[in-house]
Amino acid sequence: MLSPEHRAIVQATVPLLETGGEALTTHFYKIMLSEYPEVRPFFNQAHQANGDQPRALANSVLMYARNIERLEALGPLVSQIVHKHVSLQIQPEQYPIVGSCLLRAIREVLGAEIATDAVIAAWAAAYQQLADILIGAEEKVYADTAAAPGGWRGARAFRVARKEAESAEITSFYLEPQDGGTVPGFVPGQYIGLRLVVDGQEIRRNYSLSAAPNGQFLRISVKREPGGVASGYLHEQVQVGDALDVFPPAGDFVLAEGSKPVVLISGGVGITPTLAMLDAALASQRPVHFIHFARNRAVHAFRDVVDAHQSRHAQLQRFYVYDEHAADTDAPHATGLLSNEQLAQWLPPSRDVDAYFLGPKPFMRRVKQQLRELGVPEAQTRYEFFGPAAALE
Repeated sequence: MLSPEHRAIVQATVPLLETGGEALTTHFYKIMLSEYPEVRPFFNQAHQANGDQPRALANSVLMYARNIERLEALGPLVSQIVHKHVSLQIQPEQYPIVGSCLLRAIREVLGAEIATDAVIAAWAAAYQQLADILIGAEEKVYADTAAAPGGWRGARAFRVARKEAESAEITSFYLEPQDGGTVPGFVPGQYIGLRLVVDGQEIRRNYSLSAAPNGQFLRISVKREPGGVASGYLHEQVQVGDALDVFPPAGDFVLAEGSKPVVLISGGVGITPTLAMLDAALASQRPVHFIHFARNRAVHAFRDVVDAHQSRHAQLQRFYVYDEHAADTDAPHATGLLSNEQLAQWLPPSRDVDAYFLGPKPFMRRVKQQLRELGVPEAQTRYEFFGPAAALE
């Protein structure tokens, strides 16, 4: 429990975090990743290089400081962090490493005159409070997952039963338990973690489950990113019959139960979790409006799959938007940026819908704004980022 004095000091640092939080978190990662190599597998170096990870942490630290008196105001942030940690198998013994590096970064970036012993003590207490919350929540998820049918804790070996190209950039991997045991269920929209060893270095990555629970396999569909260490390894090195270390399904960007029409909007590889959501929504007879954006037909994965669904399910309407279109390929329903007027025609007449969207950040920012302007209640719009969470505003 934080003392009133500690809370007051933490809140007093909010203006400093608003102006210098990203410099602080960048220095934090520099310290931790250079001095504690054992934590490097948990961090995507591409997110470090482009600043996404420090920026995301700075935003999270700022939100925590602002709401230190009422943590319930953090909303879904804590759940998002918990599920991301669980998918990578973060353990309690790693929290002291993070805490010591964070306090050191505060001292070194702010300087001893500002980061006094009292400030460091207050932030140490605040960090411990947050660590205790996260550790407790993560342990519950670990335990519940292990106790579920087909569930497990830690890494479990899955064999690549099939490997199929879905587009010029995306390949699907069908994973079956190597031990012959039960394939776990999950909630459509969730992801799994993979532990890979590439050139002698361990890395961990999350990949959305792109097929609904079926009791037979788990499927991920991976985009080959230019220069991507993990995606390049999966596309080029992993073959049918190989074993991969898999962490259990996690994630809170999931299809909510209900009877409202479902709107699924995706860009690029953002289509992967929406496919599992699409299967589940159709099975429950809910109306579905499926809208997908791609650069062109060559990189549009699963078009034939969605078209086949549409031919079998009268409650499904699907629309495709391409940046560019060649005359000799399947035509999209629109090209270029989608106007509010066009999107309005593709949405259900009533805006009382459950809307889900994801893809590149600029795309998501635009979709979020359009849905708001078209009257879809913000409480009924859900999204998730690939990589570190960040603000869309």
